[in-house]
Amino acid sequence: MTGGEEIAARWDALGHMDRAALRVAWAEAFSDAPPNFLSMIFMRKALIWHEQCRAFGGLSSDVKRALKAAAGGKQVRPPAPAIKPGTQLVREWNGRRYQVDVRQEGFVMNGENFKSLSAIALQITGTSWSGPRFFGLNGRAGPGA
Repeated sequence: MTGGEEIAARWDALGHMDRAALRVAWAEAFSDAPPNFLSMIFMRKALIWHEQCRAFGGLSSDVKRALKAAAGGKQVRPPAPAIKPGTQLVREWNGRRYQVDVRQEGFVMNGENFKSLSAIALQITGTSWSGPRFFGLNGRAGPGA
């Protein structure tokens, strides 16, 4: 049975549990009794979330940090989009066209390897830039775009 099939089977099993059985499952999963006011559907959803985290991994530390900041009322900027290997980024700067190949291990421009887009932006402009911003990956390209 695959991880997805196991999760689906667990969801089905949770759907057939009464409140007492859900409370026992909650105590086993979270090492504490659930609050009395929780609805059965909420307990099912929390339990299946717990199973999914165990099977596939939980939230990344970046997402946890962003959620905590948002809960505290702070404005949270979305992260730069992930760039898949094989993608080519093109940027024109001061009349010259630059092409960057995204690789599994980093980035390549003019046959030279770079670990980050910011290092490439520094190479091109001579000043420190956010690489994703310079290449327009967060909706705003740097100057000269």
